[in-house]
Amino acid sequence: MASRGFIELLRLADLARARKSGRRGGQEYDWQGVVFEIGGQRLVAPMGQISEVLAMPEYTSLPLVKPWMLGIANIRGRLLPITDLSQFLQVPSRLTQMSQRKVIVIDQDNLFSGLLVDQVIGIEQFTRDQYRAEAIEPSSPFAPYNHGKFVKNEQDWYVFMPSLLAQDVQYTDAAI
Repeated sequence: MASRGFIELLRLADLARARKSGRRGGQEYDWQGVVFEIGGQRLVAPMGQISEVLAMPEYTSLPLVKPWMLGIANIRGRLLPITDLSQFLQVPSRLTQMSQRKVIVIDQDNLFSGLLVDQVIGIEQFTRDQYRAEAIEPSSPFAPYNHGKFVKNEQDWYVFMPSLLAQDVQYTDAAI
């Protein structure tokens, strides 16, 4: 992808925090993820599955699509379908203004899509021994897209896999 600007800024901010705290910038970590929030749930997606993070772009609505399909945006000459992840998962967003929300871009195999989330918090790094193969509650709308969690600083960081979302027929079939 031509620009990974926002993700690169997040990475640089993390390196600056690492230097300030005396931690060596990323060398002792096995896994990095983009931390985002939706409906009050904090999740982390693998860095390799996120192409970039955008401010909410201007988009054109589409007819005859499900309500969670907001429309398409022209991002550097490429048409990006934008979906409201909170509407798709039927989780109420905590932010009412679209301009405050962020779009996480996934570019997986045949799927190029933007996921509108409440906020992107930054990049978090984890070690292998912080990983637990424990799933989020089965009743959670995030459960089909969850792949375990990391435990760090007495906090659970549930892993959200965009690749699992890309395989979901309910997501890929947005037509009414």
